[in-house]
Amino acid sequence: MAAGKKYVLAIDQGTTSTRAIVFDKSMNIAGFAQEEFPQIFPKSGWVEHDPEDIWASVLSTTRKAIAQAGILAGQIAAIGITNQRETVVVWDRETGKPIHNAIVWQDRRTARDCDRLKARGLEKKFARRTGLILDPYFSGTKLSWLLSNVKGARARAQKGELCFGTIDTFLIWRLTGGSSFVTDATNASRTLIYNIAENRWDEDLLEILDIPAAMLPEVKDCAADFGVTEEGLLGAQIPILGVAGDQQAAVIGQACFEPGMVKSTYGTGCFAVLNTGTQMVRSKNRLLTTIAYRLDGKTIYALEGSIFIAGAAVQWLRDGLGVIDTASRTGELAAKADPQQAVYLVPAFTGMGAPHWDADARGAIYGLTRNTGPAEFAAAALEAVCFQTRDLLDAMHKDWRSASGEVTVLRVDGGMVASAWTMQRLADLLEAPVDRPTILETTALGAAWLAASRVGLWPDRRTFAKTWACERRFEPEMDNKTRSARLKGWKEAVRRTLSRG
Repeated sequence: MAAGKKYVLAIDQGTTSTRAIVFDKSMNIAGFAQEEFPQIFPKSGWVEHDPEDIWASVLSTTRKAIAQAGILAGQIAAIGITNQRETVVVWDRETGKPIHNAIVWQDRRTARDCDRLKARGLEKKFARRTGLILDPYFSGTKLSWLLSNVKGARARAQKGELCFGTIDTFLIWRLTGGSSFVTDATNASRTLIYNIAENRWDEDLLEILDIPAAMLPEVKDCAADFGVTEEGLLGAQIPILGVAGDQQAAVIGQACFEPGMVKSTYGTGCFAVLNTGTQMVRSKNRLLTTIAYRLDGKTIYALEGSIFIAGAAVQWLRDGLGVIDTASRTGELAAKADPQQAVYLVPAFTGMGAPHWDADARGAIYGLTRNTGPAEFAAAALEAVCFQTRDLLDAMHKDWRSASGEVTVLRVDGGMVASAWTMQRLADLLEAPVDRPTILETTALGAAWLAASRVGLWPDRRTFAKTWACERRFEPEMDNKTRSARLKGWKEAVRRTLSRG
C-alpha cells in the first residue's frame, strides 16, 4: 500500500437510495453521503430504475463523502462495492448507454414465464444448478424478457454488441470507463444462470432462457482486481478491490464467518442468511442455496430466506396511507398500540417470498375494529417483519439441523434495527436473543473490508471478526401463551392471503 493511502471508500447502492462511506484505517466512518433516487412503476407489480439515476447518485454521493471526510481521492487505497442484487441492466457495449430501464429485483412481470418453465418440468434443473427457485425475483427471466421485448436486443446480444450486468457490473463498467466487464461470485449466484457448484455460467440454462453467453461478464472472487477508476470521475485513479451483493456483504460485515452463524438485514426487504461453510445444503423447506462469499478461490455457501417487504411496509404507512410523518416514529407509535387488538398485516405487496414463494399473493390486513388506529397499523407493520423472520428461521433450523449443524448466532442490521421496539418484539416472537452490533453500517463495512484487507489496510478475516462488538442484546420477554396466540394468528392470516390458500 502506497504511503498516505489510509482510507477506503465503500459504495452501497441500494434499492431506494445510494450511500457512500469513507472509512479510515481504524474502521471508523470519516465521511458519509446518502441520496434517494426515483422509483418507477410502469404497471402493477412492475418496478424499474433509470440506470442513469443510479449512476448520478453514485457519483454525487462518492464525491460528497470524500469531501466530508476532508481528504483527497488520492488518499483512498481502494474501493469496495455492494449493491442491490438481481436487478438487471443491459447496455450498449460501445456507448455504455442502457437499452431500457433496469428491471428491479422486486419486479413481478415474469411470473407467467416462470410458470411456463415450471410446467415444462424445469424447476428441479434450475434448483440443482443454481440453488434458486423459479421466481421472477431472480435475474434470468428478467434478462430474457428484455431480450424479447426491446426491439432487436437479442440479435444485438448474439453479435456481442450488448452487455448484461447486475448493478455492480454496470457501476464498475462506468467507473472504469468501460475497461472492466466483471462481476463477483455472489452477484452471479443470484442470476438463475450461474452454476454454483462448478462456479461458471451454465450453458444449458442459458439455452433454455435464450440468453447469449457473449453478453455475460467475467466472474471473480469477492476480493479481486475489478479495475481502476478513471481519474476524472473522483479525482484520482482508485483500484476497485472488493465486490459483494448487499446481503452477502452484510454476512461479511457481521463477521458471520463460521458455519451456523446467521445475520438478518432489515432494509426495503428482509434477508436472513445462514453460513453453511463449504457444505452446499439443499433446502427441503423452500429456502435458497447460495454463495455467501468466495475468497482465494474457496467458495463458502449459505442458506437464505428472502422477505420482499420489510422497511417498505413502513414506507407504505408513510407515503401510501399517511399514517406516520417519518419512518423513525413507527416504533414509538407502535408502543402505544392496544395489546388487546390482534391486527395482522401480511405485506404481500409484490407477492410472498420464502418460505411460501407465492408470486400471485397480494397484501391484506386482518383484525380491524372501530378502535383500530395509527398505532395499531404501525405495530402490525413492524410485527409483520418479525413474524416473517420467525418463518424463515424455523425453516433454516430444520434444514441446518438435518445437515448436522446448529444455529449459533443471530446478528441483525439495517435501518429498521434502530427501533428498539421492533428488535424487542423480534426477540419475543423468535423466543431467542437478538444481537445488534455497535456498527450498523454492516453492508458497507463488509464491502470495505473486502477491499481494505486486500491492500493490507485492514486486518485479516480472523482479526476482523474479533473487532465485532454487540451494542445491545435483546432477550425475549413475552410469555409463552401470548407468543403462541400471536404466532397462531399470523399463520392463519398468511393462509388466508396466499393465492392458493
